[in-house]
Amino acid sequence: MATVYLVGAGPGDPGLLTVRAASLVSRADVLVYDALVNPAILRARRVEARMVYVGKRGGDHSRTQDEINAILVDLGRGAEACVVRLKGGDPFVFGRGGEEALALQAAGIPFEVVPGVTAGVAAAAYAGIPATQRGMTSSLTLLTGHEDPTKPDTDLDWDALARGGTLVFYMGVGRMEENFRRLTDAGKASDTPAAVIEWGTYPRQRTVTGTLATLPKLAREAGIGAPALVVVGEVVSLRERLRWFDARPLSGRCVLVTRARAQASGLAAELEALGAEVVQFPTIRIADAPDPAALQDAAAGAGGFDWIVFTSSNGVERFWDALAVIGRDSRALGRAKVCAIGPATAAALEARGIRADRVPGEYVGEAVLEALASAEDLAGKRILLPRAEIARTALPDGLRALGAEVVEVAAYRTLPDGEEADAVRARLARDEVDYVTFTASSTVRGFVDLAGTELGGARVVSIGPVTSTTARELGLTVDAEAEEFTIPGLVAALRKLASPENG
Repeated sequence: MATVYLVGAGPGDPGLLTVRAASLVSRADVLVYDALVNPAILRARRVEARMVYVGKRGGDHSRTQDEINAILVDLGRGAEACVVRLKGGDPFVFGRGGEEALALQAAGIPFEVVPGVTAGVAAAAYAGIPATQRGMTSSLTLLTGHEDPTKPDTDLDWDALARGGTLVFYMGVGRMEENFRRLTDAGKASDTPAAVIEWGTYPRQRTVTGTLATLPKLAREAGIGAPALVVVGEVVSLRERLRWFDARPLSGRCVLVTRARAQASGLAAELEALGAEVVQFPTIRIADAPDPAALQDAAAGAGGFDWIVFTSSNGVERFWDALAVIGRDSRALGRAKVCAIGPATAAALEARGIRADRVPGEYVGEAVLEALASAEDLAGKRILLPRAEIARTALPDGLRALGAEVVEVAAYRTLPDGEEADAVRARLARDEVDYVTFTASSTVRGFVDLAGTELGGARVVSIGPVTSTTARELGLTVDAEAEEFTIPGLVAALRKLASPENG
């Protein structure tokens, strides 16, 4: 018999998932989940975990509650040891977790409850609205804005609510006007501040403020829909002073990141910290070179070169992997001096105990030529270039023109990785993407091959001139280019493009 865990997934932001909940998601045998559980949370599951979708969103239920209860009981009686019932927010705050727990208890199925951060507090905080505030209100009431329509009478004491402090209505959009009328009929002042928060704690969060008299009309005009909650009380007046989540530089903007999957997380985290909704679309993946033995041979003979030039952190990583395979380490470099293109590549070397002798001020192959030529006469020098299987020829051609003996070896190759191509094309067609970022020519080529050149209203941000040239050659317009050809430089260019003066 399994243990069934009734787990609160929080209001949406994966960062609000509790440590206990994250641990259970990562080891679950079965995940039973609702529509409002953020897909980013589901991606933390084991690959072999079984997924059971049970819907439950704003009246559009793929399963009735009785059916869900029966599913949980059946799973609890099965052979799979860890069954996680993942529910948006907190299971016991308008989540019907109590009904599921009672069904499990009646069937003799062991269960545990893992509370989650509830939207009524979290979404308000993300909107800059404190649930309570000294001198304003010392009480908070969480209530449903959509009572069971089959009940003959309301369970809510509207007279008491009208005298209370902060009110938070869950599922409150559809009946906002009716609920506000009941409050004002019970004596609540019509000019009481009120707010509606759509998609609370998600990057797409929107907040509309007004009063009991004005908010229903303002919400309709703004097109606010479910999921949303409504906050009523004097604390709403603090929003303009305390708003932070939707005041960040990229709040409300959707950014498509095309970097390889293994490298995208750092860029995505930077953009999310600035408020962006990040859609990861890794158009390439980094794979082993077709002939690993050639790289291993080059690594074994590294000490016989005058210079080793690394053009990316991928090349550094694969080169040291090759050293490990042949039982060597950094000492294999011997007398060879090292040049790195860009600070990320230099940092990858430093992590392996090697400080680059040259890091050009500009992060392109032409700058490497200048840096090496200024260091010494390259005539007769042996130079090793471990880099991508397909790369520009400007660097090796330039080195050879200066009299150097250049050995090129494929350290890795880039392959298409278009798992989400259909979904990305659809989002572009619906004008749901504001910016597309490219970090290398290979990501541009992969993107165009998989998604085409129709970007809707999305604007292109490139990491540097080489990448920009590729984009233009393939029919894309480059709207911004990093001044420093690095990930921080790319982020800075995106921030500048997204600034109010640039629209």
